[in-house]
Amino acid sequence: MALTRIGLAGLAVMGQNLALNIAEKGFPISVYNRTTSKVDETVERAKAEGNLPLYGYHDPASFVNSIQKPRVVIMLVKAGAPVDQTIATLAAHLEQGDCIVDGGNEWYENTERREKAMEERGLLYLGMGVSGGEEGARNGPSMMPGGSFEAYKYIEDILLKVAAQVPDSGPCVTYIGKGGSGNFVKMVHNGIEYGDMQLIAEAYDVLKSVGKLTNSELHQVFSEWNKGELLSFLVEITADIFSIKDDQGEGYLVDKVLDKTGMKGTGKWTVQQAAELSVAAPTIEASLDSRFLSGLKDERVEASKIFQGDFSSNLPVDKAQLIDDVRQALYASKICSYAQGMNIIKAKSTEKGWSLNLGELARIWKGGCIIRAIFLDRINKAYDRNPDLANLLVDPEFAQEIMDRQAAWRRVLCLAINNGVSTPGMSASLAYFDSYRRDRLPANLVQAQRDYFGAHTYERVDVPGSFHTEWFKIARNLNH
Repeated sequence: MALTRIGLAGLAVMGQNLALNIAEKGFPISVYNRTTSKVDETVERAKAEGNLPLYGYHDPASFVNSIQKPRVVIMLVKAGAPVDQTIATLAAHLEQGDCIVDGGNEWYENTERREKAMEERGLLYLGMGVSGGEEGARNGPSMMPGGSFEAYKYIEDILLKVAAQVPDSGPCVTYIGKGGSGNFVKMVHNGIEYGDMQLIAEAYDVLKSVGKLTNSELHQVFSEWNKGELLSFLVEITADIFSIKDDQGEGYLVDKVLDKTGMKGTGKWTVQQAAELSVAAPTIEASLDSRFLSGLKDERVEASKIFQGDFSSNLPVDKAQLIDDVRQALYASKICSYAQGMNIIKAKSTEKGWSLNLGELARIWKGGCIIRAIFLDRINKAYDRNPDLANLLVDPEFAQEIMDRQAAWRRVLCLAINNGVSTPGMSASLAYFDSYRRDRLPANLVQAQRDYFGAHTYERVDVPGSFHTEWFKIARNLNH
């Protein structure tokens, strides 16, 4: 039998779908999994889905030997120890110049450690973020490969065909940069996704709790929103969710889903990295905190009994006005969330010398991935206009859009607060905007306090240098 072009190890949902996608694009592929039943299952699917050129192997040696040299193997296994185990299994049979690609959600420093270890053995290594869920993996994901450029060149032709294709801007894949940059970018992508989902959930909460919209009205509103500036995968699936009836009882399924959010950790890593880099990311942080609070279901049920009573203002609400205001508030909040994500990536790129191209990242997120949205096109253009943009908010187009929407944004938040509906993400976005647009913040007082109790010194607005004042002594003398 002729050798295959590429191998894939790890045949859970993502692995199977990506392997079938590669085979369907005309690249013969070998697949391997520790649990051999998964291999057989994937081979069966390949037959059923059009006799695709996919070949299954039950042992690592014959799997590796079935691939043409220089061999490339993509791993799609759980992050952490399973990746190291899989590398050990494969590397035993690989030869100098062969390449391993990790397609999982791995912590970027692990990728950098492995790249160095592989280099010592003469092997190339790529850490590649893959976004789009099972649907994306099968039909075209957004892919973020980082690490060895030489390794990227081996498989560029495959990735360009397998990635999601966006008519006006091409395949949703690009070489991200050195080291663990591909994993880092995918991690922040997931952080932005957390923010996005939280903001949409808050829009739903305000419309439902204050505007009293029914599920069928919510379905109409989100479907309508998905035709304009909010057109995106997440708004589209949200519209779908509101239309689905419960198959096990009365009413709609969304109302029967338990209000506890799970998480895999990439959102938490994003917030930790933001803190490490001293980058403000309040919207993404608020979305993480909201997931933590959602987990306290039993405590919340008890608290709701203590804090009984109607927190609503009971003032009449103009439904049409509310729907339009919430749309504008959602859009403005979203700009802030993406701005924060881009700033985290930019700060890390500077720290590590990765020279990442932010406009290109926005371009490859336009299709295939979970945060794909029409609005990424605008982000792409903003960075094309000015690659050194300090913050997305100050791009002339986005700045104008926020100014046009801020009245609606503030109305929505006042309404939510007065009705006891929490909007942590939208509020954090607005606070971020309101802090960023001010030439003077009350930080002067905080700095004075630090100098008072800890002699941390301060700078002055009128003369250069560091100063320390004996605040305590002066105050005592004044007050006696």
